[in-house]
Amino acid sequence: MIPTLEDVARITGLRVDGQAVTGVTYTSYQEMVERLLGLEVTRERSSLVPRTRLEASLGVADARHQTGEGQAEYMTRLTADARAALAEEEGAAADRDLRRFLILVIGKLILGTRGDSVSCRCLPLLEDMTQVGNYAWGVALLAHLFDSLGTSSRETGVARFFSLLQVQWTPYVGEDDATQPWVERGRTYFGRDIWLHCFNTVVPLHHRLVARTLGLHQAVVTDWTIRVREQLDDWERWGKEVVSEAASDEDYFRAYARKYGAQVYKGSRRPLDPEGRISSLEGILHSTI
Repeated sequence: MIPTLEDVARITGLRVDGQAVTGVTYTSYQEMVERLLGLEVTRERSSLVPRTRLEASLGVADARHQTGEGQAEYMTRLTADARAALAEEEGAAADRDLRRFLILVIGKLILGTRGDSVSCRCLPLLEDMTQVGNYAWGVALLAHLFDSLGTSSRETGVARFFSLLQVQWTPYVGEDDATQPWVERGRTYFGRDIWLHCFNTVVPLHHRLVARTLGLHQAVVTDWTIRVREQLDDWERWGKEVVSEAASDEDYFRAYARKYGAQVYKGSRRPLDPEGRISSLEGILHSTI
């Protein structure tokens, strides 16, 4: 099932409205990392900095996952330690350390990469600290997640925030949105076919039974606000509203089986399920678990 912008808003609390996370990408971030973070990149033509160096600069180098500690608890503890370190700084030094912390969170949790290094691709958006809160970071997370989902059967892991894949069809009916103002702000973008943006990753979010991903890659300095102007205009116009014909989990799984059954269940180990009975029962079982 397809994670949506509403899932992102409710599960992560990240903003899904506002300015698209896009702009200019560079072949080298060396000057910017040294100027804004006071650190060095791994290689001259790279956007990566070592995670351990970032953590050491924030005084949280010893903040490791503890036995039985979930990601939320770990991030809460890491945030508390970082805030204590930030409280000791003032002025430009405080801005530098705040950028270090934001790059650590964005580079490992929102736009995570495989391996131990942290990407600084979003650093240009952190230069003006007054604008950081205006970007739709939740949209970038979802675009990055879609882009990371390989179609190869050999792909066995996802180095991203894959908790968003654990969603149901209508899990939020009857919930009080008053305690989640970020959900109300993002409601304009819910239930729409729309392009998601994260610099050179431009992904269409389809609320119908369609899945298609467009990854754009270019090695030279590129202004993506110009390169993908059509898709960016679509985001600013709020995309295209979609009304679902499925009123329940069973309706959705039945439609899914009819559309993809021959592809998903082909082979001797699984029977073809054109009526969707098997997939419907499996979906209910997994939702219950």
